[in-house]
Amino acid sequence: MQTTQEHVRGIRKSRQRQAAAGLGWFSLALGTGLVLAPRPIAEAIGVRATRRVRNVMRAVGFREIAGGLGIFSSGRRAPWLWARVAGDGIDMALLGKALGLGRTDRSKVRLALASVAGIGWLDAAAAYRLGQVELAHTRGTVVTQAITVNRPPDEVYAFWRDIENLPRFMAHLESVHVKNGVSTWRAKGPAGFTFEWEAEIVEDRPNEAIVWRSRKGSEVDSEGSVEFRPALSGRGTEILVALRYVAPGGALGVALAKVFGREPSQEIAGDLRRFKQVIETGEVVHSDASVHGGPHPARPDPSPSKRREVPR
Repeated sequence: MQTTQEHVRGIRKSRQRQAAAGLGWFSLALGTGLVLAPRPIAEAIGVRATRRVRNVMRAVGFREIAGGLGIFSSGRRAPWLWARVAGDGIDMALLGKALGLGRTDRSKVRLALASVAGIGWLDAAAAYRLGQVELAHTRGTVVTQAITVNRPPDEVYAFWRDIENLPRFMAHLESVHVKNGVSTWRAKGPAGFTFEWEAEIVEDRPNEAIVWRSRKGSEVDSEGSVEFRPALSGRGTEILVALRYVAPGGALGVALAKVFGREPSQEIAGDLRRFKQVIETGEVVHSDASVHGGPHPARPDPSPSKRREVPR
């Protein structure tokens, strides 16, 4: 089932891809016209349709067709839109040169130049927006976990909404402080390092969901959501957590985090088990094997070499 954050981002991506598709169809239509009918189009923009001009226009047409096909055939459309932006620049340069040719209707060329500039702006805006959405879907590590607790959704939501409670069960968090609607998070990293960043809540639906993200320029780039749903049994609450993050230090940071046990995909499940204990009993029961990552009196090492015979 989709999380709230994934749903919101999916809608944004769908809208931007629809805008890109519109530009793709425009490329195909314009390119086909330039290839099949360069003479009337040249006359429409005020340029004398010499053989050289017609050849140039056909070349531009083939470029437009290739760009349109690229938009529809590629999983990532933003690079093809940026290619259109580059093509718009070339077209503007050609029209600028056409202003100096003889027997040119300069008013029509200037109108065509303004039109290409407007299309270029649309291409650039669409490329940037879609690029941001596609990047958000591909950057970083995505972690999803779920757990059911024996408490009603309103109580569970209220505990999470007071985000200064989070360090009580999130082992990697040292502190969370809120001031003027902005929270400052301080977390333990691998090898004794600590990281600090600011985050803000971007969607808040009481008793249903909370969506947050780190502020621009933060040391840690992350976003996530937590949803609260009545359990199917009719008792308790199902909690669904989705987290996307880019580890400080990139791939090296991820590798170090895994080595030292500070990588979120290793910790979220444990955090949720600890939350279950806190919300149901008021404290973390440290004797429970579920809250320990390795061998522990409550979780003996299962390997045969580590077992000892019990004296009879």
